[in-house]
Amino acid sequence: MSAHAPLRVAILGTTSSGKSTLAAALAEHYQTLWVPEYLREFVDTEARIPVAADQFHIAETQRDREDVAAPRAGKYLFCDTAPLMTVVYGRHYFGGIDDQLAALAASHQQDYACTLVMAPDIPWVADGLQRESEEVSVIINRMLLDELAARGIPYLLVSGDPGERLSQVERHLS
Repeated sequence: MSAHAPLRVAILGTTSSGKSTLAAALAEHYQTLWVPEYLREFVDTEARIPVAADQFHIAETQRDREDVAAPRAGKYLFCDTAPLMTVVYGRHYFGGIDDQLAALAASHQQDYACTLVMAPDIPWVADGLQRESEEVSVIINRMLLDELAARGIPYLLVSGDPGERLSQVERHLS
């Protein structure tokens, strides 16, 4: 049990960019917890892709799971996505976001001590219902970088094979 609030690390990126792989590796390396992406569970459980009305629920559930994990985490809590990613996807797929999602993303933006962005430099792999095409991933990546810039959120662009990615983040966190 941690006596302090862990430093939350947001791991952002498009689908098939290695977020989950890195989150699990970091959690193992730092002997702490990571929060898997709820969107994946949502798609599997509901057996469908989300619609606009699902976006707030998805982002809120993701945050709730972070809050549940935080008291049990060590120094870091690695978060496989954040509400900001749901904002980006909502803008792309639904032409915008509702006020609830906008408020959620804005109110929790400062909760992350560090933001990591996965470079789209690993082979793209389709993964069931929730995965778009490689071409859409390029668009989403550009939108994410633009959103981070517009909000003034600093980030580390993480690239390379899994070992290189882990080393880059270790250096960044030290």
